[in-house]
Amino acid sequence: MDKAHTGASGRLRALPTRLVGQVAIIANRATERALESTGSRRYHYALLATLDEHGPLSQAEVGRRTGIDRSDVVAAVNDLADRGLLTRTPDPTDRRRNILTLTPAGRAHLLDLDTRLEAAQSELLPGFTPAERANFVLTLTRILELHAP
Repeated sequence: MDKAHTGASGRLRALPTRLVGQVAIIANRATERALESTGSRRYHYALLATLDEHGPLSQAEVGRRTGIDRSDVVAAVNDLADRGLLTRTPDPTDRRRNILTLTPAGRAHLLDLDTRLEAAQSELLPGFTPAERANFVLTLTRILELHAP
């Protein structure tokens, strides 16, 4: 952590809202560095991981599951489809909807992203034991669940 973060006053260091914001900046930078040379960004990863975990889904359902805005989903899907990492086909039951399916190339790309993002987690949490890391993830998950719509 740089001196700007460690030198904060006690009052600032006691504000979870401020601390979470500062950590988010560090986390985003680590993620950007990890993905920089891949041609993919966080939204790409979220879409690919969701398809890998749940199988083919409608474009709208992928958006709901990832929490990504519709217009951003469209842009990311277009990019991933152009790169051959997923296919987009009309839903046979409702041709107005697209079904997204992860391709073998998409799965291989996702595995590369997983490896790179694991390094970003280590960069964010240096010196954390596996138990400390699990507890941190649990705490963040709890905050998100308490604020879920």
